[in-house]
Amino acid sequence: MSRDGRAYRFDAGALCMELLTTGGPGEFARYEVLREPADLARWADRSRLPAGLEVAVTEGELAQTRAFRDALFQLAADRVAGRAPNAGHLAVVNAAAAGAPLAARVEADGSRGWVPGATGAGLLATVARDAVELLTGPYADRIRECGAHNCRLLFVDTSRPGRRRWCAMEHCGNRHKVRAHRARRAEADD
Repeated sequence: MSRDGRAYRFDAGALCMELLTTGGPGEFARYEVLREPADLARWADRSRLPAGLEVAVTEGELAQTRAFRDALFQLAADRVAGRAPNAGHLAVVNAAAAGAPLAARVEADGSRGWVPGATGAGLLATVARDAVELLTGPYADRIRECGAHNCRLLFVDTSRPGRRRWCAMEHCGNRHKVRAHRARRAEADD
């Protein structure tokens, strides 16, 4: 959702980066949406994970997921800014990735399903392993912050040319283009 309540499509580019839109450290705590275990289960339903996951989440798993999210947020922001990663944040991500991930299975109809008994810990391990793949893989240098002056959403630029600037073209990109157009018109009118 935008600040004015309008919905827009935002492709974070990776499963782990989708988690960053649920809140975050410091000033981003005001956007917190993972307030109870059911909120994390709802996030998993809306994420890029294949449908059909029924996950049971405990309060402790929710707290671990928020701590992981905040550490990943800092690591991604450090990557964007060209700063060295913080050892404490790396430890949080690596500890989460060491857990047992969710287990997929092939259903009788040939579709993908999930092994019953999925937990918040398994969900966290799955997301953390995705983060490890992102931070060590070919898209690590394509982690970006939205180019709008008042938007700090982080995403992975998976576009072919690697020049994505906005969280969503129809939101921040369009506002930038409108401002630029108005500035050109004002300049031409002078």
